[in-house]
Amino acid sequence: MNEVNLKGKTALVTGSTQGIGLAVAQALARQGADLALHGLCTVQEGEEQAALLSQDWQVRVRFMPADLSNAAEARALVGQVSAHLGGLDILVNNAGIQHTAPVESFPLEQWDAVQAINLRAPFLLTQAAVPELRRRGWGRIVNVASVHGLVGSVHKAAYVAAKHGLVGLTKVVALETATDRITVNAICPGWTETPLIEPQIQERAARHGGDRDAGVRDLLAAKQPNLTLLPTALIGEVVAFLCSEAASGITGAALPVDGGWTAQ
Repeated sequence: MNEVNLKGKTALVTGSTQGIGLAVAQALARQGADLALHGLCTVQEGEEQAALLSQDWQVRVRFMPADLSNAAEARALVGQVSAHLGGLDILVNNAGIQHTAPVESFPLEQWDAVQAINLRAPFLLTQAAVPELRRRGWGRIVNVASVHGLVGSVHKAAYVAAKHGLVGLTKVVALETATDRITVNAICPGWTETPLIEPQIQERAARHGGDRDAGVRDLLAAKQPNLTLLPTALIGEVVAFLCSEAASGITGAALPVDGGWTAQ
């Protein structure tokens, strides 16, 4: 099998200053890719993170802030990457938000916010990126969906709908680019050690006298058979593989990385 070698490639990873996105950025940088970091931190924090990655892996890294709920800013982000880093080869749509509530009381503004970040923004970024990838004659798009892009859970109407939509978008764009040396795939992580799920852990920990470990076990027991929060680095390595030449025959896939969740 070919080793992952992304030297000479440039990647944009949204939501990449923490959690899964940062792990993906680190994995791609380790394989030689230049990077555009994106996140909701301050510019100073983002630039510090970029400097660390550049120093660690000797690649070019730029922090590029953008409000992905704003269509114009989302569209413009791809152009900024090309302007500052000379082009775009890899797009990783990772940024996401969550809100939980029963469907009958789910606030419309929260529904709209989740759709805007988790589904509309990947659509806009993909729409902007595909012409650039075609022009360069090679490309990778990886959408960080979720196990909730494949199955449902209570109180997550907006998130589940958006992630199912992201898997569907993945398949359509894969078909439209199948002859262009572009692959488009989704990964579907289960419970992963990220800030996004911390409120759900704390909610369960409260039932156990504030014991976080008990809260984690409670969260995992109902869904994830390996009973282990997935390390973000593992998700990063899966994305790096999908960007490799070894994965050039994989497109339109929704790959579970879920500790056995969807095997049940």
